Parts: sequence; structure tokens; C-alpha cells
Amino acid sequence: MRLVTTAAPMLACAAVLLAACSNTPPPPVVSSSASPVSSSTTKTPSQVVVGVDTILGGYNPHNLADASQVTSALSQLLLPSVFRPKDDGSVELDKNLMKSAEVVSQQPFTVAYTIRPDASWSDSAPIAAEDFAYLREAMRDQPGVIGAAGYRLISDIQSREGGKRVEVTFGKPYPGWQTLFANLLPAHLLKDAPNGWQGALATTFPAVAGPYSIKSLDTARGEVILERNERYWEKPSALDRIVLRAADQDGTLAALRSGNDQFVMTRTGATGLKRLGELGSAVQLHTVARPTVAQILLRPVSSTLSDPKVREGVTALIDRGKLITEAADGGPSDKLRADAQARVPSGTGFQPTIPSPGPPSAPDPAKGEELLKAAGYTKEAGTWRKNGKNLSLVVASPAKQEPYATIAKELTAQLVAAGIEVNAIAPQPRELFSTLLAMPVLNGVQQTTSEGAGNVGIDIAVIGQATGGADVASVLASTFGCRPDQLADKTKAVVPGNPLGFCDAALQPAIDAALTGATPAADALSTLEPELWRRNVAIPLFQLADTLAIGSGISGVTAGPPMVGPFGSAVNWTRGPK
Repeated sequence: MRLVTTAAPMLACAAVLLAACSNTPPPPVVSSSASPVSSSTTKTPSQVVVGVDTILGGYNPHNLADASQVTSALSQLLLPSVFRPKDDGSVELDKNLMKSAEVVSQQPFTVAYTIRPDASWSDSAPIAAEDFAYLREAMRDQPGVIGAAGYRLISDIQSREGGKRVEVTFGKPYPGWQTLFANLLPAHLLKDAPNGWQGALATTFPAVAGPYSIKSLDTARGEVILERNERYWEKPSALDRIVLRAADQDGTLAALRSGNDQFVMTRTGATGLKRLGELGSAVQLHTVARPTVAQILLRPVSSTLSDPKVREGVTALIDRGKLITEAADGGPSDKLRADAQARVPSGTGFQPTIPSPGPPSAPDPAKGEELLKAAGYTKEAGTWRKNGKNLSLVVASPAKQEPYATIAKELTAQLVAAGIEVNAIAPQPRELFSTLLAMPVLNGVQQTTSEGAGNVGIDIAVIGQATGGADVASVLASTFGCRPDQLADKTKAVVPGNPLGFCDAALQPAIDAALTGATPAADALSTLEPELWRRNVAIPLFQLADTLAIGSGISGVTAGPPMVGPFGSAVNWTRGPK
């Protein structure tokens, strides 16, 4: 990727001047007279330092494995989107990229996108139809992606006017079409790259098309340095540089207190919130909810949990309230309890749908034991057994990611105490989502292999589900819907359409009706929510949220649109007095 550094010519000029001075004979006054010339031509870049929890991991905003506060920040600063969220939660056309986007036909349902002629990637390649097609193909075919349902409705993409007009045809009407084609990626660099989609943005960005570009990305130091993108065709950023710097809670507080960090985005518990509050009125605190819900998935494609009685029995043994208390730790997420399957607590129209009393609202050990006995298990010496084998479950969570590690630890303790054997694993996030949770399913059961990572069949996954999109019907279909080929031929092994592995032929028509607008989403959810709870396949816990702490050394930073955060307005940030 070509990087442009404005300081380089100035430093080169200073070097020439100093070299000329070194050839000038005494007296030393000549050297001293050269010093002001050098300093007068060197400008200190204006920059903002942002404290974050970590920068480790991939940066593809379309992968569940890469979902993080930093991935969201980088995508807003570096990648182009057709539509962007507004402060009221709706979306609007991003005219920095687009001239227009409109429905031009109902039969078949067709949307025409016209891209600005001057919109291009940082290597001078135009942003064009191939970028739309590349994203559509990946979202349709790849496992572990965020919001696949709408892309699966696309039947054709045509390039017009040298690639600057894109005509997208859908197999069915799609009212949520404005949620598509956010965070476009440079197809010309990624479509033939080694490791394909799974390697895309694993360590850096090969090209960008936003107001900033990457100067350096150093995971060892925990630092990303972004500089103004001199190839950006629209309004240039007011700042020369933004630095994202990772630190622990003590380091973040110290940097904010001293003014070394102008603001921070951090995951906090009760103690962290208290310590930030003690910094006084000079620091403004906001809660920024993420479009992600921490969930426990009891996968029906597991050979053990394919039995509805076993799933219901295990659900009855889980203390959901304690899991939330342990992992939220009194922080902002504690007030964002996810008591519905499709909507999120911070979203419009949220209403609790969780059954109460009883599981999963509260544990019921007696009911759990009754159900396990009905499934053919007996408790021997404190352990549930059937046909001479222990009831054993593999519980997986993404490595080194919170709050999932804490949830998995507490869940394991609860199940073991109830007499269930647990094998807890923590694979790398991309392996978890692209391989282990994407094993082919045949006759409703995941097909494990005897080689490599595929020999581990996951019964329970503790992960974050992306459930905060602007279109709740798309969220519903992406989270619980079938891939088209899952229902076409049940004798053929296919990759499941979601990490849960859930595909229910009885519920799919209602999901499709909501997705295509045949049934209003609210009406569909009134029927589907109770059914999804009865299936005992997903236990949502809470919506993830960060604390945004803004110091006095910066102007223009706000909490941003719901579930998006502050980085969308970065072009307008300026340094202020400490």
C-alpha cells in the first residue's frame, strides 16, 4: 500500500541545510544562525491519542471472529460505505462515496448504485462494481460472517459505466437493502490473495479509501498510527494523525489523567467506572453499546444436544443471572441484559420476551434432572451417564477474548457442579468461526473428521452474536435462518448458515416472510420469539458496551450514532487545551 508522509520532505530539507552548515567554516555563529531556519520549516503534526483495551486480532469488520472496538474504529476511518448510520439510528447515503442508490425496479427487485467518479483506493484503483461483487460473494459463501442473509438474496450484479454504476438484482424483495455494502474491501487486491477471505485484513489493510491511512500497525507495542490520507478525494481531516494505543486499566487511567490520551474507549466493570468517575468533571463519560450480544449457544447440530430433552435439561441447570453478574462485573453491560432473541437492549423497539419464571430466566435443577432422566441418563456417583458413557460436552470460547473467557469459566463450573463432564477449549477466533463452528451438517448433525482441528465437535459455544443491525429482520435471518441449500437436499452435507448450526424448516417460512417484507418484522417476531426460546438453542446474556471517557484536550468527539461509536466524526476532531 502506498503511504504518503508529509513530514518527509521537511526532514529532507532540514538535512540539506544542516549538511550545508557543516561545510561552513567557523565561527560557530553560522551554525546557530542555521538552527532557526531548520525549526521554522518543521511542523509538529497535530495528533490525538486514543486509549483502547487491545489491538490484537484480525480487522475484517465482516467477520464475527474479528469483531472488536478497534476493528469498528478502523473500518470507520479507513473503509468506504454506501450508507452510514445517523444519530437517530437510521441510515443515510454517504455522499463522500456515492452519487445515488435507489430502487429502480420491483419486478425483479433491483437497486442501482452510482459511485462518485473520483472515489478510489489509496493505490489509485477506482472503487467500482468489482468491490460490490467481491463482498457479496464472500458474505454469501463464507462461514462466520456478520449479516449474511441479505446478500444471499442477491441473484445478480451487473457493472455499468466503467464499473461506476452497479445494478444489483435480488431474487425476492428486500426492504433492508440499505444495510448492504457497508465497509467495502479492495477486491483487486484481495480476490486472489493468499489465504483468501480468511486471510483478508488479518494483520493490516492493503489499501484504504477513507480520510486516514495506516502509517504503522504494531501489535507487539499495542499501537496503531493513522495519518491523514492524502489521496482521499473529500474533506481532509483536521488532524494529521490519530494514534490508537492499548493499555491495561491502570495505564489507561494514568494516560487520561496526564493528558497523554485525549480520550479512551474501554471495557469497564464497577471498579473501573468508579475510578474513571474520580477523575472529575474534566472527563466526560458515555456508554457506547456495541452491536454484539454475549450468548451461550447450545448447538442442535451437536450429536449430544440434538436431543431437545437434553438441551432443555442443560438449560435448566444454567444460572444465567450469575453468568451475567460475573462477566458484566457491574459495568455498563449489567444494565443491558439481553432478554430477547433478535432485538438488543439499546435498540429501538426492544421488549423482553424471555419466559419467566423458570429457565432460562432462573435455574431449575429439579426440572433439569427430570429432563435428563427422560432422555435416558442416570446419575451415578454424581455424574450423568448413559449407555456406560458420561454426559460430556465440549464448551468453546474464542481465545483471549473477554467477556467470553469469563463466561465460559463460570459456565463450566456450573455444569461440572451439576454432574456434567466438560471439555473447555479456547481456539483462535478465526479457527473457531471458520472451521469448528462451520463443520458440514448432514441429517442435522455436524460431521467431525479425524484430522486436524475438525475432530472437535463443539456442543456449546460462548461467543458474541452480531444482533444490532438497523434491520431486525436481517438480523433474525442471519442469526437463525437456513442457507438455501440446507433445505434443498437434506442428504447432502452442507455448511450451516449460522454459528449456531440452527435450521428449522418449520420456522423458516416465517423468517423468510420477515426478511422479504411479506410480514412486518414485529408481527413475525411476536410468533418467532416464543418458539426460539422453546427450542433452547440460544441463551442471550447481555449486550457488550464500552465506556467512552473524553478528556479536555480534544474537541468534536461525541458518543456517535447508536452501536457505532465516536470514530465516524474523526475528520472534524481538533486538539484543544489540556
